[in-house]
Amino acid sequence: MPGFENHNDDEHRPRRNDRSDEDLRRFREQLKNGEKDINNTEALEEIIQFYFEHEQFDEALHFVDRLLSFEPFSSDVWERRGMILNNLYRYEEALLSYDKALSLNPTDPEIFVNRGITLDNLNKVDEALLSFNEALDLDSTYEEALFHKGVTLEKQEKFREAVGIFRLILDGNPDHPEAWYELGYCYDFLEKLDDSVKCYDEHLNRDPFNYNAWYNRGIVLNRLGQYSKSIESYEMALAIKEDFPSAWYNKGNAYANLGRLYDGIDCFKQTLKYEPGDVPAWHNLGNAYEELGLFREAITSFSNAIKYDDQHYESYFGRGCCFDALEQPKKALLDYRKAISIHSDYAELWYARADAEYNLGRIEESLDSYRMVLSLDPRNAEAWFDFGDTLYETGEVKDALDALQQCLALAPRFGPAHYTRAKIHILLHDYQEALESLQVAFEVEPEFRKQFRKEYVALKSHRDFARLFKK
Repeated sequence: MPGFENHNDDEHRPRRNDRSDEDLRRFREQLKNGEKDINNTEALEEIIQFYFEHEQFDEALHFVDRLLSFEPFSSDVWERRGMILNNLYRYEEALLSYDKALSLNPTDPEIFVNRGITLDNLNKVDEALLSFNEALDLDSTYEEALFHKGVTLEKQEKFREAVGIFRLILDGNPDHPEAWYELGYCYDFLEKLDDSVKCYDEHLNRDPFNYNAWYNRGIVLNRLGQYSKSIESYEMALAIKEDFPSAWYNKGNAYANLGRLYDGIDCFKQTLKYEPGDVPAWHNLGNAYEELGLFREAITSFSNAIKYDDQHYESYFGRGCCFDALEQPKKALLDYRKAISIHSDYAELWYARADAEYNLGRIEESLDSYRMVLSLDPRNAEAWFDFGDTLYETGEVKDALDALQQCLALAPRFGPAHYTRAKIHILLHDYQEALESLQVAFEVEPEFRKQFRKEYVALKSHRDFARLFKK
C-alpha cells in the first residue's frame, strides 16, 4: 500500500512581519488633510519610504513619479522606481528604470544588485549573475552583491558554489542572519544534515521569530529521524504563525513516524482547516485511519483526496486497500484498475490487483497480474510464491515448480513455498524431493506439520512419510 506523502515546499525564505493597518489609515488621513507637503522633495521621499516599507507599491509608484518631476536626473530616485516596479512584478519596466539610474551613475554597485534581483525574477539567471559580478567588480566585499549572487546560485541548484559565497559573507560578518539561513538550506540539499541544523540554529539565535527557519529546521530533523525534535521545531513555527498549514502537515507526518497516529490525525485536520483542498493531507489522513483499522473513515479521506485530484493514484490505491480490508473486493478491484490506468508501472498496485482478482475467483486474470508484478519487480520472492501457488491450484504444476524455485532462490527458507513445492512433488510421486521440502517447511513454520497431517491422512501408512505423523 502507498505510504505517507511529504510536501515539497518551494517557500523557504523568511517572510515579512504583518504591518499595522492603523498606521496606514493614519498616514493616508494625514495626506488627505494636507499635513504632508507633496511639493516638497524631502516630504515626498518620506512618503515613498513609508509606502514602500508598508508594501503599498502602487501608491509608492505614484509618489516616486511625482518626485521624478522635481528630480529627473537623480539616479537614486530612478533606482527606487525600479525597486517599486520590481515589487509590482513589472520587471521589464523596472529594468528600464535601473538602466536610467546607471546611465546617471554607472559606478553605484547597489543599482547593479537591484538590477540583478529583477533579472533573476525574470529567470534571466546568467544576466543576473553578470549584474552581481559587475557590482563586485566595483566593490569586491559588497555584502548585498555576494548574498544575492549566492541566492541565485542556490536557485540554479549550484549549492556548493553558493556555500562558498555564504561562507565568504560569514567570514566577514558572522552575525549575518540571512547568510546562516541560506547556508542551512544549501547544506540540506547537499545531504549535510547536521551542518544544516547548526546553521539554522545560528540563524535562529539572531532571528528567533522566523517561523520558516523553525519549519525548515524541523524538516531537516525529520530527515535525520529525530522526530520528537522535529515536532518541537514545528511547534515553534506554529507558535509564531498558527495558520501555517505546511507546518501542521509535517508535524502530522512526524507524529505518524512515531506511531502517534491520533496526534497525527489532529495535525492533518488542522492542515485541512487552512487548506481544505490539500490532497496530500487528505491522503495522509486516510493512511493514518487505515493503520488504525478505521477503514470507513480512511475511505472518506481517500475519497476527498480524489475529489480534489482525480489523478491521485495513491489515494485510489489506499481506498482499494480499505475496501479489501472490509471484504469488498469488487470495489477494491475498481480502484486498483483506476490507479493502474494512471500509473501502470507500480508493482505493488499490480500485486494488490492480482490478490483482488484471486479473491473474486478470476484466476486467469490474477495470473496475468502476477506476471506484471514479476516483470516490474523480479526479485519479489512473495510474488513468485503467490504466482506459483496459484499455478499449482490451476494444475499447471511444471510452471508452478519453476515459479516456486524462483521464490526459493531469492528466499531459501520461505516456508509456504517449500510446503507447496512438497505438495507438487507428492502429486508427481517424487517423495524424496517432497520430504526435503517438508522438513524445511516444518522447521520454519511448525503449523505446516498440523496442516500436512490433516491434508495427507492417506500417507500416514506410507513408509517414507509415516515418521512425519509420529512427531
